[in-house]
Amino acid sequence: MRGSLRARWREKIGNTRTILGEKVREALASVLPITAIVLALSFTISPVPTDTLLAFLMGAVLLIAGMGLFTLGAEMAMTPIGERVGAHMTRSRKLWVVVAVSFLIGVVVTISEPDLQVLAEQVPSVPGSVLMGAVAVGVGVFLVVALLRILFRIPLNGLLIASYLVIFILACFVPKDFLAIAFDSGGVTTGPMTVPFIMALGVGVSSIRSDENAAQDSFGLVALCSVGPVLAVLILSLVYPASGAYVPAEAAAAADSRALWGLFLRAFPEYTLEVVVCLAPIAVFFAVFQVLSLRMSGKKVLKIVVGLLYTGLGLAVFLTGVNVGFLPAGTYLGQQIAKLHWNWVLVPIGMLMGWYIVQAEPAVHVLNHQVEEITSGAIPGKAMSASLSVGVAVSIGLSMLRILTGISIFYFLVPGYLAAIALSFFVPRIFTAIAFDSGGVASGPMTATFLLPFAMGACQALGGNVITDAFGVVAMVAMTPLLTIQLLGLAYQWKLRRAAAPEAVVPEEEIIEL
Repeated sequence: MRGSLRARWREKIGNTRTILGEKVREALASVLPITAIVLALSFTISPVPTDTLLAFLMGAVLLIAGMGLFTLGAEMAMTPIGERVGAHMTRSRKLWVVVAVSFLIGVVVTISEPDLQVLAEQVPSVPGSVLMGAVAVGVGVFLVVALLRILFRIPLNGLLIASYLVIFILACFVPKDFLAIAFDSGGVTTGPMTVPFIMALGVGVSSIRSDENAAQDSFGLVALCSVGPVLAVLILSLVYPASGAYVPAEAAAAADSRALWGLFLRAFPEYTLEVVVCLAPIAVFFAVFQVLSLRMSGKKVLKIVVGLLYTGLGLAVFLTGVNVGFLPAGTYLGQQIAKLHWNWVLVPIGMLMGWYIVQAEPAVHVLNHQVEEITSGAIPGKAMSASLSVGVAVSIGLSMLRILTGISIFYFLVPGYLAAIALSFFVPRIFTAIAFDSGGVASGPMTATFLLPFAMGACQALGGNVITDAFGVVAMVAMTPLLTIQLLGLAYQWKLRRAAAPEAVVPEEEIIEL
């Protein structure tokens, strides 16, 4: 008996190690391109102090370890909780249960989102807790809207048109310092914690529908949950007296390697405490739901508890690496390149970073796989990946151009979203849902942890307004995939119609099914 139990434990430990190895390799692929670019720049056009460079490299190692543990924990805990809660609350057939539980889930998961925590610490106008609270409420409200859309089969583009109409009307009345921050908030909330949970919740809710479009309607949740934070921060700006000034992240200063390591050791307990506070609501929510409704087996509960522990440890390691190593290095590098006589090189460097960042985002690979699977190969993962890379590269290039010229982000976002909404009337519905989901997924951890500090450093060196000119990078990254993925949809629609007989017209229903 003991021998069989030991064999099972060895097997489970071996499987966990294998999965953890896969997650670490995914994280390595995500962090390595930026690390290589920074090293190339630091040894050529933009020298970096030795202690800052070493702190960056140490931070990169912690990011890889933290993201590996975090994604493993999210897969073990967040996805099972999301699917079971989603299916269970919809089977209850009680609308108030769906509304209350969905709102609560949106709030507690968003508070735990690492990208949001990184952004909140960089915003000088509003205390981090106030910003995170407003964003969490926004996600909660729109998660309710998104799930009700699935249950009542409401068209996605109609909701998107109404939502962005309200957003741009409100944007005309808010202080300009809040505009870019509001749209950045919409991008960072759909990160590695929120996306797996929300998508799993959508799959659970859509599973109770028997019609053929149920699986397709599970897309669009991320898109709507990205709208809520933008509206919430815009409303916050009308009632909250913003104050404070931008303080750049200080580069690491250490006399030797032991002192440098001490910087990380001293920061780790602080971020661990923050993570415990953030994850506590999720743990309490699961415990209450388990006792009242789920009643899962002991083995499954233990697996979820272990997953939450992995999630917490990974998030603490991730935040330590980001705040001590990555943020100061990104800020310093942006400052040095902006001081060059030919500082226009910020544009191509930014585009290069954007291309490799989206190619390596783990959440992007998950979305590409799901899209290819649900569309039965009609939308290949390679085509999705190429479209996203082009979109993000262009968005970072435009963000650098904004920093150099001081052009308001409004002149990019308004025409961009108008074009995206206009395209939604000409492409199959599935492409619109995937495009708006892709916008949230593409703005992953690397955007908030490196590209935003890079932009802030460059803006400060050029004497620009960091709040209005540097913030908005995440928003631009979240916008351009809406256009490129829908253009991909137009190309596939044209391809299918061309492949049909010259006299035949392919109905949209057939295109959607493909």
